[in-house]
Amino acid sequence: MAVAKCASVSALTLGLPQQAAMPEGKGILPKQMFYAKVPVSSGLKRRFVNDISEIAVLGVVNSSNTKLPAEGKLKEILIVAVSLNASEVPVDALEHIAKLRPSGILFVCIRSGDQGDECALAVRRALPVRAGHVQQSTIFVGQWHKAQDLTLKICGTKIEEVWESFNSQAILNTPNPENLDARIARSQSLSELHNLEAKLTKDHARAKNPTQRNEIYAKLHKVRAQLESLNAAI
Repeated sequence: MAVAKCASVSALTLGLPQQAAMPEGKGILPKQMFYAKVPVSSGLKRRFVNDISEIAVLGVVNSSNTKLPAEGKLKEILIVAVSLNASEVPVDALEHIAKLRPSGILFVCIRSGDQGDECALAVRRALPVRAGHVQQSTIFVGQWHKAQDLTLKICGTKIEEVWESFNSQAILNTPNPENLDARIARSQSLSELHNLEAKLTKDHARAKNPTQRNEIYAKLHKVRAQLESLNAAI
């Protein structure tokens, strides 16, 4: 069976089973369906018109093609390719698409690179929230890979765990689905601390006043201690 493709990417090139692939000719989603009959801002409409060349469902991961149970609200996972005219992922457009469907969507963003197509995975995920706070969601975009090097691993004992694994593959570049929220929070903290360390290092090198240099060094020492603590906990 010929399967749906977007640029050089299909469910089969991603390593998914044949049964999960969308048949050729049935995967294309007209861009207009996301803004023609749904109220959107002019800026969001421009994202769809200018930054996205094609949207296609490459496949569906569910109980019938994985033999894994779907025990909660999530019954299936759509694999949706978004071919880009731009170099950056239009996260507001992905956010809009993801909100229109309750089932999980794993986006495969595709752009043309100097050595062929490049892909980045993206997902909309709820952020960890403390009691009493309003839960918010955001689009996470992963690293760019050569299209031929990107594969998806189906990991877990039920569809909900496969979804967590896909989220982990998109956000952290690993299929491990366990304790994902905590691992995402740790990764974000590490990134913020590394950025702060780089800034403080430059500030310390530029500072001329001895008192100011000492104050910056104290902050830098604290940040490095936090980094060491977080790295030791991984």
